[in-house]
Amino acid sequence: MSLHPFIATAQRVIRTEMMAIEALLPTIGEPFTAACARILACSGRVVVMGMGKSGHVASKIAATLASTGTPAFFVHPGEASHGDLGMITRADIVLALSNSGETAEILTLVPVLKRIGCPLISMTRTHTSTLAQHADVSMVTGEGVEACPLGLAPTSSTTASLVLGDALAIALLEARGFTAEDFALSHPGGTLGRRLLLTVAQIMHQGEQLPVVEAGTTLRDALLVVTAKGLGMTAVVDAQGELLGVFTDGDLRRALDRQIDLHSTPIEALMTRASTTVRPGMLAAEALRIMEERKINGLIVVNEERQVVGALNMHDMLRAGVV
Repeated sequence: MSLHPFIATAQRVIRTEMMAIEALLPTIGEPFTAACARILACSGRVVVMGMGKSGHVASKIAATLASTGTPAFFVHPGEASHGDLGMITRADIVLALSNSGETAEILTLVPVLKRIGCPLISMTRTHTSTLAQHADVSMVTGEGVEACPLGLAPTSSTTASLVLGDALAIALLEARGFTAEDFALSHPGGTLGRRLLLTVAQIMHQGEQLPVVEAGTTLRDALLVVTAKGLGMTAVVDAQGELLGVFTDGDLRRALDRQIDLHSTPIEALMTRASTTVRPGMLAAEALRIMEERKINGLIVVNEERQVVGALNMHDMLRAGVV
């Protein structure tokens, strides 16, 4: 079977939905601004509603709002009529999605929302629908052609609603000054959360895993520590545990070139004194940036008294998902 009909259909659907999105641009005006202003002034949450396919879109919009600094959650209109309306308070604001603006389950709730005193923002096909007429702010998605050849399955209309919801969420994000760090706080399990919230202290080697020798240790004994700890380096400290320098694989290669005696040469004669260090509370992402800029594979971690408290290398960054 030729794939050509499938490709032609896919391209037609995409073009149709692109036209629906393009048609949104001239509708972004005073109602959109009013919706943003109302939500920014809201001391409660944004309660997003929708039935059927609009309900799926509404649920996604609620999730996007919540993850970008606007507290929000989805309530099913049908369930709202049977007790879930108790989730909504006067401090909240309702965003109701209905392509036709005539969804019975949502219209049933309008008088109750008015009695509660909860502001209502609608997202419908036209300003003339019943829902739009009763809303405090009415946003429209336009009367575009559905990509479904039967004109029945919500396609272009749901795409336009989703895009309008994204536009609302991002406009609010920028108005709030929402940052990547704020985003990470609501996504601690994701890659971004790990990159922005994980600290050096959480991934560094410490205690018995820490490669450290005192000044006066011979090169031979220092190499035993480097090998045992497996980080390709060791910190060199004084009697108080303060960092004097770092001995790495690179220092070893340079020592071998000079034909140094392994059994008698003290490690401080070969170590790198001006070593790069980080603090335990530093973000792991910042430590990674330092390693990349200075082209080094490991770092010694020191406290405020320059006492060695940890060590980490690029493999630790990889295991933690920071890279």
